[in-house]
Amino acid sequence: MPIVIPREIPAFEVLTKEAIFVMGDKRASTQDIRPLEIAILNLMPTKIETETQLMRMLSNSPLQINVTLIKTATYSATNASQSHMDRFYNTMEEVKNRRFDGLIVTGAPVETMDFHDVKYWDELCEIMDYADKNVTSSIFICWGAQAALSYYYGIGKRELEHKMFGVFENEIKVPLDPLMRGLDDRFMMPHSRHTEIDSDALKNEGKLVVLAEGKECGASVIKSIDNKRFFFIGHSEYDRETLKNEYLRDVGKGADIARPKNYFIGDGTDKIDMSWRSTGTLLFSNWLNYYVYQVTPYDIKG
Repeated sequence: MPIVIPREIPAFEVLTKEAIFVMGDKRASTQDIRPLEIAILNLMPTKIETETQLMRMLSNSPLQINVTLIKTATYSATNASQSHMDRFYNTMEEVKNRRFDGLIVTGAPVETMDFHDVKYWDELCEIMDYADKNVTSSIFICWGAQAALSYYYGIGKRELEHKMFGVFENEIKVPLDPLMRGLDDRFMMPHSRHTEIDSDALKNEGKLVVLAEGKECGASVIKSIDNKRFFFIGHSEYDRETLKNEYLRDVGKGADIARPKNYFIGDGTDKIDMSWRSTGTLLFSNWLNYYVYQVTPYDIKG
């Protein structure tokens, strides 16, 4: 089944060229089916790249998906055109009377800041409160995961001496959890962050379960025991060249940054070993199937 997005959004052409079944909203309105309603709160500066990555992940499902893009009202994007944001994004105020089957909250380039110093922190807290009452299941990614772990459970973060940057091996800790279905015992996941969550506080929180972790990167996939919240500390949605582009950006700024680990094939080459594509596909499709579709009410309006 298709993912339903406006024909004019850049992701439509990109995904169509990849032979992914996407459908315009006009055609979708004639389908006699109850699609899943998924909201994406996109906090990344690379708006178009991020929305395309996540739509690609959501498209690998037999379910029809309607996507609603959400932006913050208290902070305006500076790396995306205002026309794009006005045309394709909604504020939470504009959708607050709706319910969603799923919510995805992205990372953001504010991880070294105290949460309360982030301009849209209060708004994000309101959105997380909204999700508790109006969303069947949510995924929080990277900084979004750190923010949610802090807000919901009081689990703090700390700055790393060196950026966690590259593709890292993880081991499944709960093999029978439906989210892990189809994944190898060990799998790779990209990470790109300057901070880490408090691992001791995580272990002592009885309402959370670590589904996968790595020796270098720590916990990568976490869920709440009620299955309403999932935390992806890494970026399984990343494209082949996302880490490369981040590396070149940082080098261009004069940052003291090492090449991403386990990413390029050999030293001094730009050839990329994309070892996480199937992981990302399975994580998102398993979430949609087992933790959204199977448990969300048919009458979402409640």
